[in-house]
Amino acid sequence: MTSSRPKSFTFTTGVTWSQGAEGVLTSPGRPDIKISTPPEFRGPEGNWAPEHLYIAAIESCLLFTFLARARSKQLQFSAYRSTAEGLLEPVYGKHVVSKVTVKPRLTVPNEEEAQKARELFAEVEEHCFISNSVESVVVLAAEVTVG
Repeated sequence: MTSSRPKSFTFTTGVTWSQGAEGVLTSPGRPDIKISTPPEFRGPEGNWAPEHLYIAAIESCLLFTFLARARSKQLQFSAYRSTAEGLLEPVYGKHVVSKVTVKPRLTVPNEEEAQKARELFAEVEEHCFISNSVESVVVLAAEVTVG
């Protein structure tokens, strides 16, 4: 008899300070990422900041959740591109990313696939591991075009 118990997974990262407000983010078997505080908090230009990584984690998880669900529903599409914006603001005396808006743009071949895509997007956020793990309000504002 097989167990239907959900599987658990562990993911490992490391951070090494390099200089000033800069460091290097590592994970076994992956390229290093140069990180720093963002310029808004006196960090240098050009590096990934925790704020960017947080928003990117939500945005990319929504992409991969979409792809998995699209594959299972045999959705036909020719392009997917998204942008995301996170609002960092003071709430009850401390700064929090209170809202993340992800705007996917999907191109499908016909109206039938467009309707299928709209229905699929309605369930994507619910199944995204990362958006299920954060307290920020995550808004998925998808745009589906036929063309």
